Amino acid sequence: MELSSVFHSAYGLRLQADVPLAGLPIQSKTGPIDVLVHLKAKSVFPSTIPVSADNLLYVSPSVDEFSRPNLRAARFAGDKYIGFFYGDGVRFAVDRAGCEVFADWPENCTLEDACTYLLGPVLAFALRLRGKVCLHASAVGVGDRAIALCGVAGAGKSTTAAAFALGGFPVLSDDVAVLTDLGNCFLIEPGYPRVNLWPNSVRALFGSEDALPLITPTWEKRYLALDGDGCRFQADPLPVGAIYILDECESELSAPVIEEILGGESIMALITNAYVNYLLDRDMRTREFDALSRLLASVPVRRVRPTADPSKIFALCEAIAADARQVAVPDATGAALGSPN
Repeated sequence: MELSSVFHSAYGLRLQADVPLAGLPIQSKTGPIDVLVHLKAKSVFPSTIPVSADNLLYVSPSVDEFSRPNLRAARFAGDKYIGFFYGDGVRFAVDRAGCEVFADWPENCTLEDACTYLLGPVLAFALRLRGKVCLHASAVGVGDRAIALCGVAGAGKSTTAAAFALGGFPVLSDDVAVLTDLGNCFLIEPGYPRVNLWPNSVRALFGSEDALPLITPTWEKRYLALDGDGCRFQADPLPVGAIYILDECESELSAPVIEEILGGESIMALITNAYVNYLLDRDMRTREFDALSRLLASVPVRRVRPTADPSKIFALCEAIAADARQVAVPDATGAALGSPN
């Protein structure tokens, strides 16, 4: 299939697609393409989802209002593709090399709907196939380093990243932090210039959920643009300075508590917060464990116990930033976390 010349960049990948992808700035072609994205490629998909024990890889425990799994993943076409079949009818096929992605969606869905999946688990899985490790984390620049904000769904990763952005800190990525292994250090790659927020987070930060635009007309989630109104997108990768695991908010705390996580608990914390870990095979898990073990040799992992007071979100960001400046290990040149932001 011949693609039109629409080029994007995300997570360190150069993308070419049929039409502009929602949320991604259009770029000129600068070098070889890493991933081809074919949209409305209906003919690639099987007429029914493969459901045999050999083909079905994952069924999400969460279901929609019709009791359909929100996601089923399966091999098909003679193991040529891994398919992502969402409950709303949006579907993707990723080739085994992580170099081609095919997408299709029903008439009641939109390109924006498809892109929310594409820019999350689908591209993250393509990166996994290409040997990258991805954390379920948002990433923020503090000085000349990146900090990763990990945590379970609802822990406040995106809300905290948005508060960092409003406080003048550049944001690298939201929800997915892609690690590049340079041997002597790890980088976090820039994602795309948005932070996606649920309505309650928008209200907490801006006073009204209508303060930000919808990601898509069919969903209630909204986005904070990182290319205007003083919010900055960190468009270049940064070395990892520290990793923070966000715990549940505690009503009895008047200020956040930040603690060190050591030993086996730290590696388990990172493995638990790996992205699309439900689709990793044995070789992927081995590579992940090796990479994360080496990451932990030079990058501290910290537990954050936030207060339950939403008005203290900016104080939480300052506490994390101050901690990162203290604990980040200097690089080979002796440079520690430098400028305030």
